[in-house]
Amino acid sequence: NLFKKLFKYYLLLITLFFIGRVFLFSIYFDNFITTDANIWLSFLYGLKMDTIVASMLLIIPTISLTLLPSFLAKHIDAFLKYYFLVVISILIYIEIATFPFMAQYDCRPNYLFVEYLEYPKEVFDMILADYKLPLLLAFITIAAFVRIYLKTHKNDFLEVTQQPYIKRVIWFLPIGLLIFIGIRSSFGHRPANISDAMYSSNRVLNEVTKNSIYSIGYAIYSAKKHSNKDIAKRYGKIDLNEAISRVQKRLEITDADKKYILSRFEKSNFESSNTKNIVILIEESMGYQFVKAVGGEDGITPNLNKLASEGITFTNLYSNGTRSVRGLAGLSAGNFSIPGKGVIKRNKSQSDYFTIAKLLKPLGYHTSFIYGGESRFDNMKGWYLGNSFDEVIDKEKFENPSFVGTWGVCDEEVVLRANEEFKKLHRNGKKFASVIFSTTNHTPFDFPDGKFELIDGVEKKSVKNAIKYADFAIGRFIEEAKKEAYYKDTVFVIAADHNVRVYGNDIFPVEMFQIPGVILGGDIDAKVYNGISTQPDVLATALDLAGISATTPIMGHSIFSDKKQNLSLMQFNDSYALRVDDKVAVIRPRMKPLTLKYENKHLNEIEHDDELEKDLLSFITVLNHIYQNRLYR
Repeated sequence: NLFKKLFKYYLLLITLFFIGRVFLFSIYFDNFITTDANIWLSFLYGLKMDTIVASMLLIIPTISLTLLPSFLAKHIDAFLKYYFLVVISILIYIEIATFPFMAQYDCRPNYLFVEYLEYPKEVFDMILADYKLPLLLAFITIAAFVRIYLKTHKNDFLEVTQQPYIKRVIWFLPIGLLIFIGIRSSFGHRPANISDAMYSSNRVLNEVTKNSIYSIGYAIYSAKKHSNKDIAKRYGKIDLNEAISRVQKRLEITDADKKYILSRFEKSNFESSNTKNIVILIEESMGYQFVKAVGGEDGITPNLNKLASEGITFTNLYSNGTRSVRGLAGLSAGNFSIPGKGVIKRNKSQSDYFTIAKLLKPLGYHTSFIYGGESRFDNMKGWYLGNSFDEVIDKEKFENPSFVGTWGVCDEEVVLRANEEFKKLHRNGKKFASVIFSTTNHTPFDFPDGKFELIDGVEKKSVKNAIKYADFAIGRFIEEAKKEAYYKDTVFVIAADHNVRVYGNDIFPVEMFQIPGVILGGDIDAKVYNGISTQPDVLATALDLAGISATTPIMGHSIFSDKKQNLSLMQFNDSYALRVDDKVAVIRPRMKPLTLKYENKHLNEIEHDDELEKDLLSFITVLNHIYQNRLYR
């Protein structure tokens, strides 16, 4: 009876996971039908993932039924009744939530699922606006389960707990051994883990194979482990001195400081005693595919397309990662994505961390971060103020805004407020540098009516219309700035934090890291730059054009420098890719690195390039070393 009861709940859990996987398999079937891998193995490897989770969830019931005395029988029965009620209800919710999450992020729930819980107001508003149907379906399904479960559960465990104690204790060892085997799910040297689900070169098929609750748990576990030792376990070992040497060579960093290993003096190609202001306008989730000037669709960003013809256009620009914190750090501090959480949210980077503000403060610049939302989100306010920015202007500092959406004050009002601030600073003879962060292109895509002509055949609240509104605000900003005296003395950067949601079947979705980038200003000549470039390269170019020569650890070079390299480093969840020309090395945790060729917007596996793969491991190692030892200065 004891074994049967536990096995019944094991089958119930496995069936729940299996049903979710079947639906995902059917929905995304076209994404992996052409892959070389045996797609049906998804269910076999998936069963391993599901068994790990089910076995973990059976630990408490096993201990309760075998080791607790019989006089607690009624209490044990009641406890386990509600234990399974709560556990299975949560699992039902997560399985249903997996579908909209996959639709949005093209992966199973991961660290994003957990991180967003820190901001209940924004998340609740977003769910109510965009996910009413999945939410309703989840509640109906859970309610139906609760009703059926309570109706059919008649002292389900009472008979077991009333059995002689010695008999139950004897059963603890064999059942405990089975649960241990289930959790380990491997007779090899190492237990099974999430990498066992990544058996294919098709990323979407691997996501279908995973288990959602395991993926969430693994993300929480990984987020708490960022030690040097753990990084080596996850990605591989390399001698630190060799790694530093490789990174410096790849980035053409010479004469670096011995302690601060990326810090070196960079002389401006436009050096002037009258250095310029710098304004960096960071656009939320604006992918290259929406901007004609960099190879995207026509008709969505007419203003940015026009401005691109007036300044420097980056046609082959790639973001650090897929989260705003990665892009903000890339464009504000010039660093690549470190392993684990982004530096904006990490403890050791809340002060004494290099930013454009720290660089410009000795030169007398007033620096600001301007954002229409609540700057506590993702710890933006704390990070910017802690790292030398003089001022943060966010939602609470906008008086009587005409339009406030789910994520904050609309972009038009944000840029107009920025323009007013810059006018005042210029009148007072103060140089300035500012980072402005937009909010529009984020579900549920709120923006005011009547500002632009909606795109034909597209739902009003959609990515394309949100981007078109963001483009309207860009145009309005530059239009107003051109009327002011400060315009001719300012370098304006317009770039995205990252592309819109990541999708695609490649093992690493390189195409979905491509973003638009434009630099313009009073005397900046029009130029199209087609080389591979990064967000740190954009920041370095802006400083160069502003005439600023300085000692800097920025992980990139101005496009006017002969040190500029044709590479990009990209981070996707816990995977990394280093692209040099059209060759891409990819490292995933606890898996052998791969070398692939990027052609026609897709990756094809080729013979291992050991040097490129070692260089990628070197970047991961050095980025972690710099953060852990506070060396990014």
